[in-house]
Amino acid sequence: MSTEAIWNFLSTQGVDFGLKILGAIAAWIVGRWLIGFGLKLLGLAIQRGGKVDATLQRYLLSICSVMLNIVLILAILGIFGVNTTSFAALLAGAGLAIGTAWGGLLTHFAAGVFMQVLRPYKVGDFVTVGGVTGTVKELGLFATTLITPDNVVTVVGNNKVFTDTIQNYSALPVRRVDCTAKVANGVNVPDAIVRLKAAVAAIPNVAATPAPDVDLIQFTPEGPVLCVRPYAHTDHYWQVFFDTNRAIVATFGAAGYPVPETPVAHRNL
Repeated sequence: MSTEAIWNFLSTQGVDFGLKILGAIAAWIVGRWLIGFGLKLLGLAIQRGGKVDATLQRYLLSICSVMLNIVLILAILGIFGVNTTSFAALLAGAGLAIGTAWGGLLTHFAAGVFMQVLRPYKVGDFVTVGGVTGTVKELGLFATTLITPDNVVTVVGNNKVFTDTIQNYSALPVRRVDCTAKVANGVNVPDAIVRLKAAVAAIPNVAATPAPDVDLIQFTPEGPVLCVRPYAHTDHYWQVFFDTNRAIVATFGAAGYPVPETPVAHRNL
């Protein structure tokens, strides 16, 4: 471009172009300030409500920030007379392409949003979700992180969690501990039940209400089988489970009950 052409441009359109540049700078500064102020107010409103998880708050504010900044950029381009319709169509097409490519990820995101609101469980709860049992370490927008009883970190997609059965063992004050005890044929079953009820009730962390259940549940060739079911908080489940089995052995041993014998199979000679 020659010097004459540049001078001609500056003399005819230079003032108008300079004003547009100043207007764009002013619009950017004011727009960014308004966006920051609006996001701050939105964050305070969400925090005061106290019903939205901190993780979800950050994601909502981030999404709002991106959308508002895109609107601001399109408005600034409009100041220079740029046709923003094509940009809007391009953004819409890009959004559709990304949405299609990340369809699976977006389903986890949508399920995570619902779970943040519905709160079927929280961090620290002992649950079974998506076929995995463990303690909730993190409830994210895309996945739930569990620590399984064998101390393995397991990540389950939120969509799998949301579309499957959710069992929360920490939602109620106590849960039932299931054990069984077999007695030999000829043992006085009511006497065994009374002894076991007293022994199990004395185990630490066994709930008084509901009281432990001990009753006849099954008959086998070796002898009757008793169900022994104390109740305890989920934090004490395994302690009560093992202590109950030890109490069964100690109680039957102190009572002098014989050990159930397995019937010998007879062969036809």
